[in-house]
Amino acid sequence: MSETYEHYITKNIKSFYKRRLFAPILYLLLLFLLWHLFSLSALLSPAPIDASMSLETAYRNDIEYVQTTLEDLNFTGYTRSFFGFNTGYYYYTIRNEECILVLLSPATSEEGLPMIEETSFSGKIILGTGTGFDTLLANLSQDLDWTENGIRNQVSHYIISEPDYNPIGNAVLLTVYIATGGYALICLILFILFLFFPVLSPPCQKLALFGNPKKLLALAEEELETLPQLATEDMFITEHFFIETSIYGNAIVPIDEIIWIYKHSTLHKFFWYHFSISYTLHISANRHFYIRCPKNIKSDIDGIIDYLAEANHNILVGFNEENRLKVQEKQGTPMHVKKFIDFLNTRV
Repeated sequence: MSETYEHYITKNIKSFYKRRLFAPILYLLLLFLLWHLFSLSALLSPAPIDASMSLETAYRNDIEYVQTTLEDLNFTGYTRSFFGFNTGYYYYTIRNEECILVLLSPATSEEGLPMIEETSFSGKIILGTGTGFDTLLANLSQDLDWTENGIRNQVSHYIISEPDYNPIGNAVLLTVYIATGGYALICLILFILFLFFPVLSPPCQKLALFGNPKKLLALAEEELETLPQLATEDMFITEHFFIETSIYGNAIVPIDEIIWIYKHSTLHKFFWYHFSISYTLHISANRHFYIRCPKNIKSDIDGIIDYLAEANHNILVGFNEENRLKVQEKQGTPMHVKKFIDFLNTRV
């Protein structure tokens, strides 16, 4: 028996956080790939380009987002619309002996000024392809009295689009990217920390409500190793502790601190077919300590409840309104909730 349960709680805590390492590592790798594949760094600071670099050169060098200043922009008379709303106005200008098309936002173009002497903006270099671009060149060649082949030879096939830069959308995207990446990194660091120092993990630190976490963990380990009173697949009862070591989490709670236990059944079904029922054990202890042990079989939970009720006669058994009110009266209002209510009352 001692060999089976030697440092059993610590080993299960380590195994639990070792399994949880996979998700943040995978997510951080995904963010790393997205950062490089989609040039997300360019969203933070578009590359400044001037007339010395052609749009084609910039595009081929993977410069997608740019910041530039253009002069003598002439309105083509054509717009880009989305669901009946104009989202951009097409202008053309000569840049380093190259005629380029520019799509300006309604704000920058002031809803289609005939001519703009100078403007600075951030935009995205896009390759003009498809029937829309062909139609634009064909109509523009007629307006300028050029041949269609002539305008294709003179006008760059690369467009600077200000609406496609979308600073608000980019800001939201980067905020989500940085926030979720930061959360994943913090989780990864904490999981590694708990892996090497299990006593710092939440299941152990919650024991601080009842005493020294390190000493209580050592006592629970010793009792489980020497003589567990009751053992199921992932729940154990020793002389002084209830212990859970499942794939859903780990928990240690002193039996003397438990005030309420009950079980809850869950019917698992697929469409109209009911294929199983699982049971969840709920345990409430003093100082608002609460744990749940999901997906167990009825016989295991009934055995745990019966043993705990016998070991501590003050434990309330079963879920009903009377027990809920007794626990609420005994527990009182959590300190942080009480402070918040007092603050609201003061304000009112």
